[in-house]
Amino acid sequence: MKKQLQFKKETLAFIKSVKNKTILLCFTLLLIKCGSVSKHNASLDDLITPKKLQKDVDFTYRKLQKMHPKLYLYIDKEQLDFKFDSLKKAITTPLTSYDFYTKLSPVVAEIKQGHTFTFPKIKKFSKDKQKQLKKEIDPFSQFEFEIFNNKLYVTENNSKEKNIYIGDEVTQINANPVDSILKVYKERITSDGFNTTFQDKMIAKRFGIFYSYNKGIQDSIKLQFNKDKEFWIKKIKKDSNLVLSKKDLKKTTKTHKDSLIKVNKEKSKYGYDKETKKNNRTLTFIEKDSTTALMQIKGFKIGNFSAFYKESFELLKKAKTKNLIIDIRDNFGGRLNEIDNLYSYLTTDSTYQFVNPSQVTKKTSLLKNDYFKGSKPLGYVVKGILSPFYYSYMFFKVHKNEDGNYYVNMNTKEKKAKENRFTGKIYVLINGGSFSASSVLSTKLKGTNRATFIGEETGGEYNGTVAGLMPKIELPNSKVQVRIGLMYVNASEKTDLTGHGIYPDVTILPTIEDRINNNDPELNYVLEVIKEKTNKEVVKME
Repeated sequence: MKKQLQFKKETLAFIKSVKNKTILLCFTLLLIKCGSVSKHNASLDDLITPKKLQKDVDFTYRKLQKMHPKLYLYIDKEQLDFKFDSLKKAITTPLTSYDFYTKLSPVVAEIKQGHTFTFPKIKKFSKDKQKQLKKEIDPFSQFEFEIFNNKLYVTENNSKEKNIYIGDEVTQINANPVDSILKVYKERITSDGFNTTFQDKMIAKRFGIFYSYNKGIQDSIKLQFNKDKEFWIKKIKKDSNLVLSKKDLKKTTKTHKDSLIKVNKEKSKYGYDKETKKNNRTLTFIEKDSTTALMQIKGFKIGNFSAFYKESFELLKKAKTKNLIIDIRDNFGGRLNEIDNLYSYLTTDSTYQFVNPSQVTKKTSLLKNDYFKGSKPLGYVVKGILSPFYYSYMFFKVHKNEDGNYYVNMNTKEKKAKENRFTGKIYVLINGGSFSASSVLSTKLKGTNRATFIGEETGGEYNGTVAGLMPKIELPNSKVQVRIGLMYVNASEKTDLTGHGIYPDVTILPTIEDRINNNDPELNYVLEVIKEKTNKEVVKME
């Protein structure tokens, strides 16, 4: 009893001290923001002593042990101890921060937790330079890539060089062999568990970002292709969007303002992405009679999802749709609230519990969340004032169970399914890029036998993933950052095969030839199955 009272006193004292410390931090950060960008960039080439780097290795491992609730799920403690110890012993000469990152990141990846990721210390830009970069499209962002059989191919070309075609293999970048680059990147990225489907999807999707970690954002790149073609790709200016400033907005008429508000609401509903100029969510009918619909969801992150799903399932009910195809290929995840909302329209049960309580390492785990992430100067001050309430809420949200572990309840309450829920046949298209929230949703649908899955094993694990809140910790000497998930998010539905994703009922792996011919083999398979099923029903009726 005395220990509990002492613990409560210490905790309340901690929360109380947060206000003063946070407000002080806010103003300190405001001053730091005004510091020298050039000084930071110059430090990128500084050599750090082996002793300091070894301390960073220890710091990383201690933080993982304190914060990560499933650190030894896919690797034994003895093995991981050995890997971190071996890394320390291998550091015998001074290294730059980036060189240290190249050595640390593969060891962190050995944990085999896809959300636990290492970030290098990177170049910073002045405000003017940041504004300029927002108006430009860097060379890599002008393409979409895919990896087939350890080779990098162009699958979309938005550059001004029209002699680069879909299906062209990129063999060298700035005279560096692509196969060597891919090999290095794969060592730094892991899926959840032991499957190997995620790395290629992640690298292809974010190839330019990984390349910029070392080389910086490129003004131009030299691409060499398999057909002895080579091109210099330069950055280009973005098309000027008709975005009104606040000053201009004041001059517009009320009718015009109302029109803009309506347009923005529509964009939010579909999760319009300003960078790609594409919607994250779409619903289309395949057949003229509306018996089959295709819902494509590229991510569970952007926009007003509840409005989209409400409208979509009302439309499906009205149209008397029998077959719903949900495409979550290359959907890397997003909000738990969104997939919970979507599932409420898909379950055939009248009530459901979406996920189990999420395990954390201790009572104060959620206080490690990066509360100030992405805040602007004024935001720091406002959040600083509100921080005692935030931290108190996060602290009391965690409870200790009879098993001795700590848990947090998020999306665990029993809920009613939506009245307009879909009761027809569901097909789900998946691949290695179906990760995080996509895998949690797939687990619910697979485990309740609610859908048929077509494609490739998901990158996220069937039995759960360590994600939820994911703060980045900065290492004291190298300033390398490691992102650590705090919550083990999992559903009641389980499989005996640990460390693998949701397997498809029908495995279909597309090829580069499919991309060249604009062929979608997974979708075509489903449409053919529906067609055969419909024909049989017609024959029966006759």
